Amino acid sequence: MRHPVVAILAGAFALLVPISGAAPAAGLPPAYLHKDPNCVCCEGYIAYLREQGLTVTVRDVDDVTPTKRFLGVPEGLWSCHTMRIGRYVIEGHVPLAAIERLLTERPNVRGVALPGMLAGSPGMEGAKEEPFLIQAFGGQGSFVYMKL
Repeated sequence: MRHPVVAILAGAFALLVPISGAAPAAGLPPAYLHKDPNCVCCEGYIAYLREQGLTVTVRDVDDVTPTKRFLGVPEGLWSCHTMRIGRYVIEGHVPLAAIERLLTERPNVRGVALPGMLAGSPGMEGAKEEPFLIQAFGGQGSFVYMKL
């Protein structure tokens, strides 16, 4: 088992060094997603993003917690995977409409999250049971950024 500090530094380095690839069809910057290698819903989310034309580089890690902490995701907003795109952090099964709005408006936040693993959200099975409340987070705390 690697020392925790080494794992955190390796994860931080991987987040800061982009991997080159083709520009996404949607015209959005490439995305870098960190997930558990055994998570099926994460694979569904990745497929959803790629079907929408996004270029997604996946990094399987045994523990996503150091990545979430390094990127400043508040613990109450955690989900099963963490992604970065442009200068923003995306936590959980956030619909592409919210990501596109974030990248267009460029608000002064660290990122957005769809807390939990809600039925009917991209990559999750089941029917949507209620509106998705996309939370923005950063230095000023968190607040509802978008309702889908």
